Amino acid sequence: MPTRETDLYPPLKAFLQSQGYEVKGEIGAVDLVACRGGEDPVLVEMKLGFTLSLVNQGVDRQAISDWVYLAVPWKKGGVPKAQLRLCRRLGLGLITVRGDLVCVHCDPAPFTPRKLPRRKGRLLREFARLEGDPNVGGGTRQGLMTAYRQDALACAHFLAENGPSKGAAVARATGVEQATRMMRDNHHGWFDRIGTGLYDLSPNGRNTIFLTSEASKEG
Repeated sequence: MPTRETDLYPPLKAFLQSQGYEVKGEIGAVDLVACRGGEDPVLVEMKLGFTLSLVNQGVDRQAISDWVYLAVPWKKGGVPKAQLRLCRRLGLGLITVRGDLVCVHCDPAPFTPRKLPRRKGRLLREFARLEGDPNVGGGTRQGLMTAYRQDALACAHFLAENGPSKGAAVARATGVEQATRMMRDNHHGWFDRIGTGLYDLSPNGRNTIFLTSEASKEG
């Protein structure tokens, strides 16, 4: 495992020289510069870890050349996908060095994000279903109010007020079309099936309704 950034230089230099580049270190503010004929120079910035400082250096070097690489020591477990994704999005190359072995994980290239229509659809459906704005942006995911949780609470409140009820009756009264399936799946543990299509609150559900009612009074 390299202990200094300069430990990365010899294998990187040898790797680029094997491809016909003339390589020199510390040219201006750049750790490594490689030139071949009249091509754009290859610029490599080296660090002992993948850091924001390294990424910023790489982005800054893109004002000089389109061929900018970040180089870090290889670590057990390989390159995290998030690091590789970030480099590709920024148009930076990524290299790891392990002893004399140099591995290029991605080359600099223009990035066009791949759209995921299904994710967009799920996001917009959740946005439309969620009533009001119950969550503070930037908060923790724990205790997050989702549209599913809101619907389940609506069913639970109906049962608390009306007692054991058929799923169809809960759906009509609350407007939650999937009330029967929601109570049957019982992801939150709030419901008990006490007969064919007949549901009531579980002890956990009664406790949840009590707590939400108390919280509403305090609010």
